[in-house]
Amino acid sequence: MGESSYSRLKQAQYHELKMTKSYSLPTERWEQRFSEAQPLYTDREALGEAHRCLYCVDAPCIKACPTAIDIPTFIRKIAEGNLHGAAKTVLSANIFGYSCGRVCPDKVLCAASCVLKDYPKPPIEIARLHRYATESFLREGRRVFSPAPPTGKKIALVGAGPASLACAHELKLLGHEPSIFEKHHFPGGLNTMSIAPYKMQADDALLEAEYICNIGIEIRMGVEVGRDIDVKSLLQNYDAVFIGAGMGGDTKLQVAGEDGPGVIGALAWIEQIKTTKRPALNGNIQRAFVVGGGNTALDAARELLQLGVPHVTMVYRRTAQVMPGFRHELDAARREGMQLLEQAVITEIVRDGPRLKGARIRVVDEEIFMPADLIIMAIGQSIGREALSKFSGVELNSAGEVQVDPATGQTSNRRIHAGGDATPGIKLVVRAVADGKRAAQAMHRDLLQSAKGGK
Repeated sequence: MGESSYSRLKQAQYHELKMTKSYSLPTERWEQRFSEAQPLYTDREALGEAHRCLYCVDAPCIKACPTAIDIPTFIRKIAEGNLHGAAKTVLSANIFGYSCGRVCPDKVLCAASCVLKDYPKPPIEIARLHRYATESFLREGRRVFSPAPPTGKKIALVGAGPASLACAHELKLLGHEPSIFEKHHFPGGLNTMSIAPYKMQADDALLEAEYICNIGIEIRMGVEVGRDIDVKSLLQNYDAVFIGAGMGGDTKLQVAGEDGPGVIGALAWIEQIKTTKRPALNGNIQRAFVVGGGNTALDAARELLQLGVPHVTMVYRRTAQVMPGFRHELDAARREGMQLLEQAVITEIVRDGPRLKGARIRVVDEEIFMPADLIIMAIGQSIGREALSKFSGVELNSAGEVQVDPATGQTSNRRIHAGGDATPGIKLVVRAVADGKRAAQAMHRDLLQSAKGGK
């Protein structure tokens, strides 16, 4: 085989094909300036990579995947030329197999467990094979699943991110009627608004969300639970509720000078790039700081560099050895030109009137001034405690996250389940998908039991 039909498309055709029908985005978005970090495999590349797999019987890569995809099986099907079977294997376990193929940190999950690394040989590029297996199915709208006969049970889901969409898809497969309430005007949650554009762009996320919903999932956009519809009415009108609301806004540093032009939260910054025509960089930005040490901070730093900002410095309060961001992401940012200022804390943001001048930074025991034209705060996101507290009988932990039974996603209110970023645990798309699917299966069991009890 030669190149895949997708990879032979001209650039103009590609952009036309990947735009969804139901949800349109502004043209000339800043994210369109970015090229893909890992382009789609050609047929030849995918076959070559698939044939490297040892197809382990007791595959450690499956155990390392939060959604337990049968990785050796789907890779073998690629090697055999059975793309439909490969896609069905991936999507049966993880309906977000496409986006996880683009954004999942396989280097610390499945690929990190690949036995080839012990030979030593490079591990299989599992995530890229995920994308190859599923891409044409999304682009062509090819169906893999059909819903079961209706049960008559209705479930309300709060938020249209990966956790809720995965939960809704599983519920629909089981015959229930899911309805999603989303306060924004785009589905997909952080997939649409906050994934680094060199990993996946917003219209790709919308395409995936539309593909998932085409099985018969209703989304009510622009409806905020607690504002436009109250929780009590959800519990009255639906048989169960799932909370997949995700994270809140960016956390502030709480230092003098923080409020004003030139300082922005990381999620707000990335959302500007991905979903609006408004320039994310105002004026001639020469020096920028990114405050934080997680993966969102690393994404923001790499975005600045790829947009042409010549001097980008990450300001991190600890050392690189304990940084929560993935090592391979840090290494990539450094290769692209990012400087890391370790054991450093901003004590004041300095302004000349409203204009940003820079920041005073305490580095170990010394305080210095460094000029800056832009400062991005990437020190975490709030949980949205106020919104979550509106769910009667749902217990929150000290961090403001929803307490759930990890095996079922059930909250302290037995009719309400939750999953994804609003619950304790690592904040990853693949984990949110696993949470949503697990909760759907638990709700299904509960609804069947209540139906039998009612008889």
